[in-house]
Amino acid sequence: MPGFKEVQYYLAGLWLLIRMDPAGFRFLDLSERGVNRSFWAFVWCLPPMGISWLWWREAFLQTMPPHTDVGMLFYFRLGLVEAANWFVPLVFAGLLLLAFKKGERFAPVIVAVNWLGVPLSYINGLLLALVFFVPGAIGIVSMLLLAFMLAQVFAIARILRMIFNGNGLLIGAMTLVLFVPALMLSEYLQRFLGIYPV
Repeated sequence: MPGFKEVQYYLAGLWLLIRMDPAGFRFLDLSERGVNRSFWAFVWCLPPMGISWLWWREAFLQTMPPHTDVGMLFYFRLGLVEAANWFVPLVFAGLLLLAFKKGERFAPVIVAVNWLGVPLSYINGLLLALVFFVPGAIGIVSMLLLAFMLAQVFAIARILRMIFNGNGLLIGAMTLVLFVPALMLSEYLQRFLGIYPV
């Protein structure tokens, strides 16, 4: 598993790419080994995921009869949703790149998306933690979450612009593929697995 210093190194590269500096690619391991190691980012995201799961548990219980409780199965199902949201968009991205005959760009997309997920997960966890500790701030947090989602789209689009050399059509299509399926799949799976607040 990559250590903290290594993750910092990758994030520094992503920051350079967001700033449209091609030197950022030198900070990323785009080899087959680097692609495989980038999936350790999911493990790095588990702590903030735990915060979001606790928040979701509270939201779920508020819609249920009093004294309702949830067990480990509830968290297991949330984990399945998280895993699907992480991997399914990458599958669609791969298919899209095959359609555009750009399969050789799949490695940098995987590495960038995986490692970018680490800071994004922690920022999301921090915002949800504010709801726990400052209940009256839910309105402000909602606006911050919207701004955060727009910032995610902006960051991904900038990185994709570097990967695809400014190919606007492919950048737009790839950005949609990386965000829209996750949003749709998340709600569908939550309802299907019985963990969606009614």
